[in-house]
Amino acid sequence: MPRPSKAAGSVALVTGANRGIGLAIVAELAARGAKKIYAAVRAPDGLAGEFDELGAVVEVVPLDVTDQAAVQGAAAACSDVNLLVNNAGRFENQRLVLTGDPDAARREMEVNYFGVLSMTRAFAPVLGANGGGYIVNVLSVAGAFPAPFMGGYSPAKAATLFLSSITRSELAGQGTEVTALIVGSVDTRMAAHVQGRKEDPADIARAGLDALDRGEHVADTDFMAIDARARYARDPLRYERGMTKLLKATTMDTGR
Repeated sequence: MPRPSKAAGSVALVTGANRGIGLAIVAELAARGAKKIYAAVRAPDGLAGEFDELGAVVEVVPLDVTDQAAVQGAAAACSDVNLLVNNAGRFENQRLVLTGDPDAARREMEVNYFGVLSMTRAFAPVLGANGGGYIVNVLSVAGAFPAPFMGGYSPAKAATLFLSSITRSELAGQGTEVTALIVGSVDTRMAAHVQGRKEDPADIARAGLDALDRGEHVADTDFMAIDARARYARDPLRYERGMTKLLKATTMDTGR
């Protein structure tokens, strides 16, 4: 008999919950029987009924993960959370060195790394008080190896992959489990400029929560993530050369 999902009966908070993978995770949590879901979004006024038909208790929480006061306020207001999903992300579509916007990488780091760090620090005692709980960090294949065509996004996600492992070690004593999801190309607004195969966000949400149920530390959620990581592991130098060729063929807004 299969084990019940860890989402069943949980009280979850999902950042970046109003679209793409975040919205799909909210829907999947509801389908798996979450007791309550805090849908954290930067601009609640822009919502248009995204959570109305989910069949679960969804409470919208205004939250910018780069605002430390807002993060602390969310932790105080959502003190019953036992499942934290750090999904909010930012991609500036800029090169890292040869860029016309030198602050783009800083903005990517603020959301994709420091935002996750702030949320993790704020909610660690909440999770501990509620039995340990779970953290799911939605990362990217661009954080599993250097992806030069993704500018500052790649190093920010790589930093958060390390953060996930460190968090797991630091919070082991309170029983908190941490799962990092390595996600490939997904059909979201962030990947609107990407050509080729894209995964359905709903499939990513299912794969991610399945990985959480299995207790995986790092999980590839789709074919692109699995294939890219395997090719990089087999021959990193060849893969880097391929990335360099791809970069030459990729148009990015360098402001030049």
